[in-house]
Amino acid sequence: MLNDIVSKRIRELRNGIKLSQAKLAEKLDTKQPLLARYETGEHLPTLELLIRYADYFDVSLDYLVGRTDSPQGKLYDYQPKAINDDKMREFVEMCFDPNSPANAKLKEAVIRLLKEQEK
Repeated sequence: MLNDIVSKRIRELRNGIKLSQAKLAEKLDTKQPLLARYETGEHLPTLELLIRYADYFDVSLDYLVGRTDSPQGKLYDYQPKAINDDKMREFVEMCFDPNSPANAKLKEAVIRLLKEQEK
């Protein structure tokens, strides 16, 4: 049953990071007694609250409702399909040519991204 799957998943996620129901309720902007009812399967969280759970624990809604056993959150490896395009290959070659003006721009962009990530 859906309630059983959702309650098990949200309870496991919370217990996995050793967070009390009261602290999680505070973080999700809800009440602790409600979380207790969700975790026992007595009630099903609203879609809005499920989204907050998914965002907080960085998992997909499909995972929370049992449609997949893979959390597939933002922190998991994303493997984009390789681009097999002559123009893309030409662009990459140009970017890594030390004499190309695109090389300097690419270098600046990468350094800027790294600095932003440090913040």
